[in-house]
Amino acid sequence: MIDLYTWTTPNGRKVSILLEELGVPYKVHAIDINKDEQFAPDFLKIAPNNRIPAIVDQETGLHLMESGAIMMYLADKYKKFQCEGPEYWPMVEWLMWQMGGLGPMLGQTHHFVKYNKGKSEYAEKRYAAETQRLYTVLNMRLEGRDFIAGAGRGTYSIADMACWPWVSRFEWQEVDLDAFPNIKDWYLRIAERPAVQAGYSVPKYTTDVPMP
Repeated sequence: MIDLYTWTTPNGRKVSILLEELGVPYKVHAIDINKDEQFAPDFLKIAPNNRIPAIVDQETGLHLMESGAIMMYLADKYKKFQCEGPEYWPMVEWLMWQMGGLGPMLGQTHHFVKYNKGKSEYAEKRYAAETQRLYTVLNMRLEGRDFIAGAGRGTYSIADMACWPWVSRFEWQEVDLDAFPNIKDWYLRIAERPAVQAGYSVPKYTTDVPMP
């Protein structure tokens, strides 16, 4: 049994989607970040950086924070949704790209463009431009491919599951997916998966999966 501590954010949805895809039993613990529950002492024992998601593997007793590390651990534990052989490290490369670029920069776009519009023209322009650049990078990567990593047209992996929830907030980012046709096709391909739709509503339903 996996205990998942999470909330309705892209980083949280990355792990709930993976757990749904794996089809393994897990128990959800909602950590409402709007009520500062991420600062509760019991949660800090599991995730000292006071960020969701985090997991406890009841089989091994292992505690893990940081969504990328959690995804690598679960993919390795259950031997699914990770590329093999020479394709493994390119998969990790794109997972790290999400962790270091797509997630943090789009998160700043959410902060300045959606939630604090008009407070800093400089910040809005800076992060909107970086969002467009990152979408361009991903769109180029997906040229002639179905998925981000893997040989040929690619293999559905944790790299896709890491990036997809961030792209699912394209409206927050004021991004027109029609301008990025490879991303749009990839996004819709993944959005149709039942496990993705289920994982999107963990720990609670907020909206249907956004569709361009």
